[in-house]
Amino acid sequence: RVTRAPHPHTHLIRGRNNAHPCAQAVAPREYSPGAAALRAGVCLYFCAIFFFSLVIRGEKDEQAVLCSRDKTYDMKIADTSNMLLFVPGCKTPEQLKADQESCNIIHSQIAGFSNNYWELRRCRPKLKKLRKLLMEDPYEGPDSGKDQTSTVSKYTTEDLLSLVQASEEEILHHLQVIDACRIEGYWRILDFDYEVKLLNHVTQLIDSESWSFSKVPLNVCLQELGPLEPTEMIEHILLSYGRKYTDEGEVYFEMNEDKICRTIAQMLLQNAVKFNLSEFQEVWQQTVPEGMTTRLDQLKGLALVDRSSRPETIFLLKVEDLPEDNQERFNSLFSIREKWTEVDITPYIQDLCAEKQTVGALLTKYARSSTLNGVKVYNSRRPIS
Repeated sequence: RVTRAPHPHTHLIRGRNNAHPCAQAVAPREYSPGAAALRAGVCLYFCAIFFFSLVIRGEKDEQAVLCSRDKTYDMKIADTSNMLLFVPGCKTPEQLKADQESCNIIHSQIAGFSNNYWELRRCRPKLKKLRKLLMEDPYEGPDSGKDQTSTVSKYTTEDLLSLVQASEEEILHHLQVIDACRIEGYWRILDFDYEVKLLNHVTQLIDSESWSFSKVPLNVCLQELGPLEPTEMIEHILLSYGRKYTDEGEVYFEMNEDKICRTIAQMLLQNAVKFNLSEFQEVWQQTVPEGMTTRLDQLKGLALVDRSSRPETIFLLKVEDLPEDNQERFNSLFSIREKWTEVDITPYIQDLCAEKQTVGALLTKYARSSTLNGVKVYNSRRPIS
């Protein structure tokens, strides 16, 4: 099922670098009723081989990618000196050996040919757009009149599949990662203030009932907090900040201490340009629920500590706000700070690593290393304006 071709001609698709090696077939470059039928036949041929669809995704201003059910591939036209032929019903040498009746010369009709093909390379799914689309209209709760008056588009799974350059499995997994929920058939992200409000309801109930954070009963939460917020939202916040399990037929949640502390830190940092580090740590520890312990390593990819300033400071720097392109990401980071240690920069580039690629390999390609006061640091390979 092809939703859009990146070029007005259909070419051979050939697997490379983890692409399926069987994905090789040719469709003619000319447009004609016969060519259109052949192109459709090629797509069905692919489906028959793979047992799932291959989809080309991308808007007019985007470089097209090819998606299988669970992977995404960059597409590049490559030329070949050998003419590539499309032969319906073509048999492989192994099939001919098995078929003793076909030992004679076989006369086959050539249905199409080409001197170039699509070369596929496994790539990272382009998921930044997914969050951007959902953040156009974050859900502020049932009491907000915004949902009734808003003219901003809302998105179903099918809408996201047609707009985001990623496979279906990668999109659905990322929706879980960003804690999106489905409301009236549309995927939504909670407004941050509303999310904090829901989380406060839950943590205050845990405190008042003297429950352990490792055993929070779902049914009691829904009964006690149902008059305040929709039960679907209460369960969603428990799923976002806890691990669901069953004990003696009852459903419980084990709350994630690191994630709760991280969200409260974001709440404190979002309205300040910079925060005195020692003062922040003191206020942060006082703000989290009693019994939880705050640590700076809970803030990886969320906040950056500046130990060169006096006094030391901390400020909000979310990895999801940085560019998705590798070079643009490094340019942005080096414009924020000239020299980075590997420990500081890793949370902000780890998501850029391709399959089997390390952070060290990325730094070697996009940064230059040096030593500062006995510590290895990295700076840009090119001038940053």
